[in-house]
Amino acid sequence: MTKLKWGMIGGGEGSQIGPAHRLGAQADGLFEFVAGALDHRPDAGREYAIKLGIDPSRAYGDWKEMLAGEKGREDRVDLVTVATPNATHFEITKNFLEAGFNVLCEKPMTMSVEEGEEIVRIAEKTGKICAVNYCYSAYPMVRQARAMIRAGELGKIRLVVTNFSHGHHGDAGDTDNPRVRWRYDPAMAGVSGQFADCGIHALHMASFLCDDQVETLSADFASTISSRQLEDDAMVNFRMSGGTVGRLWTSSVAIGRQHGFEIQIFGETGGLKWFAEQPNQLIFTPLGGRTQIIEKGEGGLSEEATRLSRVAIAHPEGFPLAVANMYCDLADALRGKARDGLASASDGVRSMAAVHAAVSSANNHGAWTDARPPMFR
Repeated sequence: MTKLKWGMIGGGEGSQIGPAHRLGAQADGLFEFVAGALDHRPDAGREYAIKLGIDPSRAYGDWKEMLAGEKGREDRVDLVTVATPNATHFEITKNFLEAGFNVLCEKPMTMSVEEGEEIVRIAEKTGKICAVNYCYSAYPMVRQARAMIRAGELGKIRLVVTNFSHGHHGDAGDTDNPRVRWRYDPAMAGVSGQFADCGIHALHMASFLCDDQVETLSADFASTISSRQLEDDAMVNFRMSGGTVGRLWTSSVAIGRQHGFEIQIFGETGGLKWFAEQPNQLIFTPLGGRTQIIEKGEGGLSEEATRLSRVAIAHPEGFPLAVANMYCDLADALRGKARDGLASASDGVRSMAAVHAAVSSANNHGAWTDARPPMFR
């Protein structure tokens, strides 16, 4: 099978997310890394791209140069990944979609709901894929949980409890660290800090597992380090359109928590728990029965969980391979085989609407607020 051609914008040397995309895109031999504009410093970006094996003619100084260069090629890239700071996502994604490219955008997809709705419309008009990297939903045991919920093994879902809390921004003396500072700067991060950074992963996971959408929410935000303009801790209660109740906590000042992403789903006849620090295991408790540990790689799992597992039972598959699973689904989609686990532009705009609703609610003493984008009301 011929490899698909892949290019990347952002994710340069020293980037936190860049290596995960490069490993993920190439893990299964589905994509060839052929083009990149990897740094906001043109010379550094070109140099690093060449170091990674990209032909100098496709090592670009910025995204505009890459767009112009790839647009005119017969062997143009099949997929462009946008892994730049939040404030740049909309402009880059919009321009590549309009030029006929498929895009995988890092979250959040845009800074505003209006921008998100425009991306949805452009993707629909052009017929191009616009995916959003909610890669935690691509872990094999998350797909197993979804299959079990869809099969009715938990009955009707009553409650979702989730959090994404860590303590890596808990040092007040870290104010000028550039890898931390931008996350709490409205000019770079938008209207929300921690909720837009990590909380929307937890919110998307709730919707993904329950096959339902957040309808209303009530939020309480706190900036526990006074120098920060945006929140570093948030509590969000939400209600889904099917009646499910949701509770979400997200924090970057929870010292002692390393990653802290977990989700529990409680239904009428059972409960499930998945924890990102132990991603190979799914904890299942049927009503009146014993708690069970379901392991990645064992027999009898769903087709989705089996398809997206690469190594034998008891061998871990971590974050880069969850990203790789996103690229597996993207490769299938690009070849005409739809995968309903792939987060789309519609998921991206729903997340942004929830962010803005949470900010509005927090500024209004936790008032319940419609969390849906106008186009989906």
